[in-house]
Amino acid sequence: MAQDPSFDIVSKLERPELQNAVSQAMTEIQTRFDFKGSNSEIKITDDQLVLTSENEIKLKQVIDVLTTKMAKRGIGLKAFDFDSKVESATGQTVRMKVKIQNGLDKEQTKQITTLIKDQKLKVQATIQGDSVRVVGKKKDDLQEVMAAIRNANFNFDANFTNFKG
Repeated sequence: MAQDPSFDIVSKLERPELQNAVSQAMTEIQTRFDFKGSNSEIKITDDQLVLTSENEIKLKQVIDVLTTKMAKRGIGLKAFDFDSKVESATGQTVRMKVKIQNGLDKEQTKQITTLIKDQKLKVQATIQGDSVRVVGKKKDDLQEVMAAIRNANFNFDANFTNFKG
């Protein structure tokens, strides 16, 4: 007997794409005239990006360059918390630590499951840790759920993995 079609809804970032976007942004920052002589940089740690620049104006420009490069590479900007505060760093520089969302928390998984239940489709959504598994008899129903989640205006990034048909 064949299994029913299913897929998982997760919030995971593709690290190689992020590293490529950061390296492209750093290349642009190093070659742009308005950044000449400034020590602006972007570093990736396990769960955050550390942006450093001379002042808040240049830091905002670094964020703009980075978000442009991430958008071009298809990285969802909702996975980042750019609203964190700007703090003083060593010397005459400022630093911003941007948190990277990895996985869905309980509240986010509940939002997804209630959205799926409100669709009134013959699918079943189950919470599995930091992801949501959606199982249904028809692939068309699963595709409708995917479209509904893409169109929903969540304040977090939702990706689809493990599509089994």
